[in-house]
Amino acid sequence: MSPVSKITLLWLAFAGSHLLLSSLTLRPRITGRIGERAFLGLYSLLSLALFVPLVSIYLEHRHEGAFLWTVSMTPAVTWLVYALMTVGVLLVVAGLGSPAPTSLLGERDAPPVHGMHRITRHPLIMGFGWIGLAHLIPNASPTDVAFFAGLPVFAVIGCRHQELRMRASRGPGFAAYLEATPFLPFTGRETLQGLRELPAWIWIVTIAASAGLRWAHTPLFH
Repeated sequence: MSPVSKITLLWLAFAGSHLLLSSLTLRPRITGRIGERAFLGLYSLLSLALFVPLVSIYLEHRHEGAFLWTVSMTPAVTWLVYALMTVGVLLVVAGLGSPAPTSLLGERDAPPVHGMHRITRHPLIMGFGWIGLAHLIPNASPTDVAFFAGLPVFAVIGCRHQELRMRASRGPGFAAYLEATPFLPFTGRETLQGLRELPAWIWIVTIAASAGLRWAHTPLFH
């Protein structure tokens, strides 16, 4: 089996296991038998069991095959990629620092729409999807595309499925929250207001994390 096929199949298994375990029919049965905490532990272990080999296979075969497209990495394009990566890190940091009610770490009751909620209601997962898209600009081998394109595809499918499940199990307040917040990042009318409302520490951590990742990227992955 080719590396591209392995990566694709692992992405399908990763996404499929998430959708199956969190479905409205299966999840209540499992949590009813083993409890919510044990379910989350099982969920996490299965995720690691699939994602670790996914990353391992990609790193072993990264940049293999003829590139599907080529981009001249001029200074302008290079800094564009850096900027896009920083945006992705911003989403991840905000998602970890202030979990949305659509995430496993978020509060069950929908909060007032403020800050990152005006930008996207799925900052953490969409942040990883954004980072995947940014990596597709300079990385265009078949293995690169199979791995990095999986991040935004999983983000969109997984977040949409999560919303459908939560909409069915939560009250009208959650439905109102969904109506008031954008699904995809930066597609809402209140994006600029949301950016202004982000606390200073999120910007500081984002800049520090982006600089650290940029410093570590070359020795680790080149």
